[in-house]
Amino acid sequence: MSFGAPSPDDWGSDEAADPPPGGGSLMSRRYVVPAVIVAITVAMLGATTPGADASSSTGQRVVLRLQRRAVQAPETPERAADGTNACTAPTPDPSGIVKTYAYYHCYTAQDIRAAYGVDAVDNMGAGQTIVLMDSYGSPTAAADLQAFHEAFFPELPDPNFDAVYPNGYQPFKNIGNGWSGSSGAAGWSGEATLDIEWSYAIAPLAHIVLVGVPPAETYGVQGLPNLFKALSWVIATYPAGTVISQSFGLAEQTFNGAAPVKLSQFDTVYQAAAEKGDTVLASSGDNGTTGTKKAKKGALSYTVPTAGWPASSPWVTAVGGTQLQYGWTWAPTSDVPFLADGSNNPDYFASTPGGDTEAVWNETWLPAATGGNASAYYSMPSFQSGVGSVIGSDHRGNPDLSWNAAVNGGVLVWITAFPTYQRPGWHVYGGTSASSPQVAGLVALANEQQATDGEAPLGYLNPLLYSVGSGAAFRDIVPVTEGTAASGVLADNTLWTYLADGSVAPGPVAGNPTLAGWDMTTGFGSPEAAAFIAAVRAAANA
Repeated sequence: MSFGAPSPDDWGSDEAADPPPGGGSLMSRRYVVPAVIVAITVAMLGATTPGADASSSTGQRVVLRLQRRAVQAPETPERAADGTNACTAPTPDPSGIVKTYAYYHCYTAQDIRAAYGVDAVDNMGAGQTIVLMDSYGSPTAAADLQAFHEAFFPELPDPNFDAVYPNGYQPFKNIGNGWSGSSGAAGWSGEATLDIEWSYAIAPLAHIVLVGVPPAETYGVQGLPNLFKALSWVIATYPAGTVISQSFGLAEQTFNGAAPVKLSQFDTVYQAAAEKGDTVLASSGDNGTTGTKKAKKGALSYTVPTAGWPASSPWVTAVGGTQLQYGWTWAPTSDVPFLADGSNNPDYFASTPGGDTEAVWNETWLPAATGGNASAYYSMPSFQSGVGSVIGSDHRGNPDLSWNAAVNGGVLVWITAFPTYQRPGWHVYGGTSASSPQVAGLVALANEQQATDGEAPLGYLNPLLYSVGSGAAFRDIVPVTEGTAASGVLADNTLWTYLADGSVAPGPVAGNPTLAGWDMTTGFGSPEAAAFIAAVRAAANA
């Protein structure tokens, strides 16, 4: 089923949000392109036509789909030719087999907590609420979170978890050719499971709430308005200080000429969250500055750099991606990720043991990279005045901060939903979908300390982040060179493309450089948990 671009009448009221304090109003300048939303998985990237002019399909009826930000590691041989493997699951799969990955490194909850200093924080999120907004949700969410808990936190009480459906229960019957495309609900179940398990990994005593909202695709009558209806319900239902994570998005340009009015309408909801004392986060995206759209035949890419929404909203804290190398160091000697037979090239995926580095997330082999760019619609909010020279224009820049999003160096997720769609058990996930819920967990830890001391929750986070600025609260992400191959120069978020010989090269859409201090690939960098909490609390309580 296909849908035409929605008319403004499909959106409801024209009531607009007030601009964020000090600016951040919607800009009238906009790109004129068809209004579409793209569904993306790692497999989609192979179908994209880099550099295609999105305006070439003006007037074409298109399928409208929301873009999830999770990237699942492909299945690989269990061991490399030398008998080694990079990742071992902590427990057997339901089949009784302990899953291993030959080339993709992975992290347990304890690994991530140690790498970011979360274990140095005394509290675990007790009394706090974290809401994960996802299309559909997952029919096995509670059972999968329980299995994750038993693998990593057996000494703690069982998870305090709820799955709710404000717009009606999702029967999960659209496996196959549902409204969100082939296996739509099944694909989104991985996203939802990643979100709940890894927010829980950072704040295991918090109340974890999965909000499932079908369907995923249209932003006219259904889709985004349904999602924001559910978000309004969340704001009205849960206590002040609720932390809301959104692992979805789309290129701003897909809103077409409706953008100034319609983004303001959605920002009305975000503004209500801020005024109540809630914190709203969103993944910055997995395609660098390359925005894609799903057309009737294949996929097209915008020829200009794009920013992802809702991460670009000044009312939302945009969470970008890094590649954490904790206990290993990537050492590529080749720019060819895969051999002629499709197998992994050991020279590309080579690594050495040891190390603790963090680089901008730009995995040429997928290809995928952290989202981040200047907005096409939002003007610069006052809290970003100190980084205006980096943005280079009077626009909102993102992301604001970052967290690990790599697939080689991804997080372990236990999922048993839709066993005919994917193998039940442990999988490795990356993407900025992994980043946002973990930062949500960190904010919940800060809010618990606020409550203990009789202080208000952090609430609207962006002004606090820019008040703190660069320093001990963040690990600054700067250019890094890994190995001897060009792919190992991690210095920007330019998305790469495959060449005829199997090697990779930077794509035609320019990315942004990774710099010392704030930049439009990783923001201020990744939080150092204890120092970050202390700094944002001091800013909030000043």
